[in-house]
Amino acid sequence: MSEDITHDESGKSLGQVEKQFFTFAEPPNEMVLDSGARLGPITLAYETYGTLNRDKSNVVLVCHALTGDSHAAGYYSDADDKPGWWDNMIGPGKAIDTDKYFVICSNVLGGCMGSTGPGSVNPETGRPWGMDFPFVTIGDMVRAQKALMDHLGIKKILSMTGGSMGGMQVLQWCVQYPEMVHSAIPMATTMRHSALAIAFNEVARQAIIADPNWNNGDYYGGKKPNLGLSVARMIGHITYLSDEAMRRKFGRQLQDKNDLSYQFDVDFQVESYLRHQGAKFVERFDANSFIYITKAADYFDLTRFENANSAIRVFSKAMARFMVVSFTSDWLYPTYQSREMVQAMKKSGLDVSFCEVEAEWGHDAFLLPNRRLTDLVRGFIDSVYQDAK
Repeated sequence: MSEDITHDESGKSLGQVEKQFFTFAEPPNEMVLDSGARLGPITLAYETYGTLNRDKSNVVLVCHALTGDSHAAGYYSDADDKPGWWDNMIGPGKAIDTDKYFVICSNVLGGCMGSTGPGSVNPETGRPWGMDFPFVTIGDMVRAQKALMDHLGIKKILSMTGGSMGGMQVLQWCVQYPEMVHSAIPMATTMRHSALAIAFNEVARQAIIADPNWNNGDYYGGKKPNLGLSVARMIGHITYLSDEAMRRKFGRQLQDKNDLSYQFDVDFQVESYLRHQGAKFVERFDANSFIYITKAADYFDLTRFENANSAIRVFSKAMARFMVVSFTSDWLYPTYQSREMVQAMKKSGLDVSFCEVEAEWGHDAFLLPNRRLTDLVRGFIDSVYQDAK
């Protein structure tokens, strides 16, 4: 294991945290989506960590990736054996220090972890929405988060960060509500999906759609398309790793046997790992949400925001100070895409720094403990906070 990939020994766990819920857009005041459809009521699941200071100037907004949720740090109970997905980064004394900052993370619109999505009840029919749920975009997700900020009385976000699809939300926030975002750290992300990224998402969606239990999205109350969703997760998981990560973790090692079976069974450890990841995923995620959210990520193209048709023009709307982070082994959103983003930011006159972090673990590197990343995030947010005082 690389020396950089170590658990951050500084800081403490947040301990027990609580999921909260905010409902808005009650009819007839539904939220108008980018598609033109109207949706309401809308519920967002969210969590907060730390204490909001008197002038509400210490807010850090964290945006989750594709299959993440609002549970970014801490534990729900003493019985939990797994903390939130970014527990190594958020907490007292950690990079995003909850002794200093008030941290917010919400589950995206279209999700399935407490926020309104295709598995939620359609108030007009009393049944789950399924594929009747309106199409949502990254912009819609951000619009819903803005409603949550308004509910909490927050007019300025000191800093916001997120990786992958979370980074897309960060970028969207910076141009959609520029006056609110003081600084931003988009990680392992892109201004728009490449054909490769769209292709992987489409194969994953087709795996779900081909499952006979999918039933055009109307599977609630019956058998779920678990096989299709499991395969979709396996496809996605391959893109999150790297050749080197797979070589180090699995190589060609066999799973619980001394020789090849010469049958179509699990022979290799990597096969067992992928099947395990797929089986775990179906226990917590909704297949329709996966379809909707991956399509929202595919539709994302920051350069087309408000018909700007130019990365330079679109970033001229932003007012934030940026730190863009990429990872050397990320082949899903490779470093050249971050460099393209940074170039456009600089030509727009923005204050931007860039760091390509050495990491062997692929796209998922932003989620793993990494001393270099920890120091970068801590230093950037602390510097912004000091400058803002």
